[in-house]
Amino acid sequence: MSYAHLLDGKHPITLDALDANDNGGVNRKEGEELLERITGELVALQELMYAAGTHSLLVVLQGRDTSGKDGAIRKVFGPLDSQSCSVASFKVPTEEELAHDFLWRVHPETPAKGHIRIFNRSHYEDVLVARVHGLVPESVWRTRYEHINAFEKLLADSSTIVLKLYLHISRDEQERRLLEREKDPTKAWKLSVGDWKEREHWDEYTAAYQDALNVCSRPHAPWLVVPADRKWYRNLAVAEAVRDALEPYRAQWLDRLEEMSHAGRRELEEYRTTSR
Repeated sequence: MSYAHLLDGKHPITLDALDANDNGGVNRKEGEELLERITGELVALQELMYAAGTHSLLVVLQGRDTSGKDGAIRKVFGPLDSQSCSVASFKVPTEEELAHDFLWRVHPETPAKGHIRIFNRSHYEDVLVARVHGLVPESVWRTRYEHINAFEKLLADSSTIVLKLYLHISRDEQERRLLEREKDPTKAWKLSVGDWKEREHWDEYTAAYQDALNVCSRPHAPWLVVPADRKWYRNLAVAEAVRDALEPYRAQWLDRLEEMSHAGRRELEEYRTTSR
C-alpha cells in the first residue's frame, strides 16, 4: 500500500484535508520493522542502479520547519552507500546566485547517472519563500511554475527519476517540536527566532505549498504528501515512496548488467585467445 498521498495533477488537494497525524493503519513497532525491510530493498536497488549506470534518482524534500527533512535523510538514506548517494541543501541565495536565473544554482546539483541526490529544500523555495515574503513580484514567481515543470521534464527525459516529497506537519505538532528544542540541550543549536517568525505566515505558506503541489505534479515528476506528525511513520512513508520509484526499473537494470557481463566475458575470452 502507499503510505503517502500521491498527487495526480488533475485533482487539486487542500492540505487541511489531509491528516498530518495519519499512521496508515500500522503501529510504531510494525512501522519500524517495515522500514528496516524496505531499507534493505533500497540498498539492493541502489547497487543495481549504480552498476547499470543508466538512470539517476533525484529526491526533492520540502516541508515546513521541524517537519523532519534532516531526520528522514538520516533514517532512510543513511544506510545507503555514500559513494553514490549525497545531499544538496539550498540556503538563502548568494549575491552571485541572485544575479542569475533561479535555476542556475540548482542544475549543477542534479545527480549523475547511477547516483542518488537528495535536495534538502530545493528550487521550490523560489515559489514559496519568494512568494510569501514578496521577494519578487507575482508576475515573476507565478511564471516559475512553468519553468520548474520544464526543468523537471528535461531531467526525466535525461533518465533521471524525479520524486518529490512534501513532509506534511500540523501547526500544533510544529509548535510542540519548537518548544521541545528549547528544553533539549542536544537540540538547542537548532533554535532560531526565524522559525517562530515564519509561523506567523502559516496560512500564506499553506496557500503557496498547495499551488506548488497542484501545479507542479506531473507523471514524470510527481508530488507525494507524507504525513509527518509521527516521525517513525514519516520515515516509513518516505522509504516506501523511494523504493516504489526505483522498483519498476529493477528488471531493466538486471538486463543491463547481464549485457555488461556478456560483453566482459567476450572481451576476456578474446584476450585469452590472442595472448596464447
